[in-house]
Amino acid sequence: MVLEGQIENLEFLARQVVEGFIIGLHKSPFHGFSVEFAEHRLYNTGDNLKHIDWKVYGRSDKLFVKKYEEETNLRCQIVIDTSSSMLFPEDAALNKLKFSCLAAASIKEILRKQLDAVGLSLFDQSVYFHSKCKSNIVHHKMLSAELEKLVQLNIENRTTQAVNALHQIAENIHKRSLVIIFSDMLDRVSDSNEIFDALQHLKYNKHEVILFHVQDGKFEVDFDFENRPYEFIDMESGEKIRMNSNSLKEIYASKMKAFRTELSLKCGQFGIDIVDADINQGFEQVLLSYLIKRNKMI
Repeated sequence: MVLEGQIENLEFLARQVVEGFIIGLHKSPFHGFSVEFAEHRLYNTGDNLKHIDWKVYGRSDKLFVKKYEEETNLRCQIVIDTSSSMLFPEDAALNKLKFSCLAAASIKEILRKQLDAVGLSLFDQSVYFHSKCKSNIVHHKMLSAELEKLVQLNIENRTTQAVNALHQIAENIHKRSLVIIFSDMLDRVSDSNEIFDALQHLKYNKHEVILFHVQDGKFEVDFDFENRPYEFIDMESGEKIRMNSNSLKEIYASKMKAFRTELSLKCGQFGIDIVDADINQGFEQVLLSYLIKRNKMI
């Protein structure tokens, strides 16, 4: 696991994650999978000579042209839910928000190496940060700085308005893109049709969507607490309830299973890729799911 203590340099850690992932990928059954990174393409007759990389020509005796933003292969908008529920588990080295930031930074690192364009959207009650997709180095550093700030976030009682946020993001992305969402989707669970309408809005606008359903599998899915009294606190509303964990486990597990099943079925119905992203299981599934989707789109 990359994180033992607090995240100190998100960009550095993201590069470690990506390098380790690619090494593992080449040793796996996916050997040969398209993860080659190029910053040039071969010169074609008629290309502007000022774009030729003469240093590469001096080493290889072949003409290569530098690739620029307008030649990027893919546009990718990364969307992160930053509501207070994403700060679970509290006081942990890796909560859901930190997991999402590091996973997003790792995908951004792959996008950078492949000269793809990337944008970032952050929301809680509303979308409070939204950048257009670009591929230049200055833009990547700006996004890294935003993710670094997000890692330090520790504000209680920030509620989720994912429905409104996703509708707003769908309207603000004007070119067909791959939209990657990191969220626990804990918004209007009792009326999930509104969430699905928002996700469908992205598909209606011709975007491809991957939803990384970020959860702590041990506590939020399996409800694996010791059999003793706990004070359970809603991290967004502050509401508290004190009960023995075993008194809640059966009904909680039943409702959570129903919610996850419905979410999976609806996403399948709308052609949205959904990936269970357990913060205890590392980043491999996140990165592999992204690469598979990217290769299908290019």
